[in-house]
Amino acid sequence: MPSFANPFYGNVPPGKMSLYELVRAIRLDIAGEHEAVSLYQAHADATDNPLAKKVLLDIADEEREHIGELTQVLRMLLDDEAQLLENGAEEVKEMAAELEGGAPSTSAEAPTVGSLKED
Repeated sequence: MPSFANPFYGNVPPGKMSLYELVRAIRLDIAGEHEAVSLYQAHADATDNPLAKKVLLDIADEEREHIGELTQVLRMLLDDEAQLLENGAEEVKEMAAELEGGAPSTSAEAPTVGSLKED
């Protein structure tokens, strides 16, 4: 699971978690699910055994469902979670539309390392 610090790993906290602590714990759980997906997919990619590949990819998909379940819990616990996630999704849709020749970008392109290089 996630390799960053988890103060509750291996033991149960002495009291009940506050809402803030619960939200942080669920975000850590989501990170763990993402890491598990990556590991299962990498293991599937690294084998030629058809049965192992099929099982590993199925388990990876189950972990992705867990991500959806945990994300929904966050949406239900936090008043602004759904809106913030939707805002992010809309930003990506706008960028995709710009790349597909849709609405022109209203922001100037940020300089890159290459564009700042002197000839």
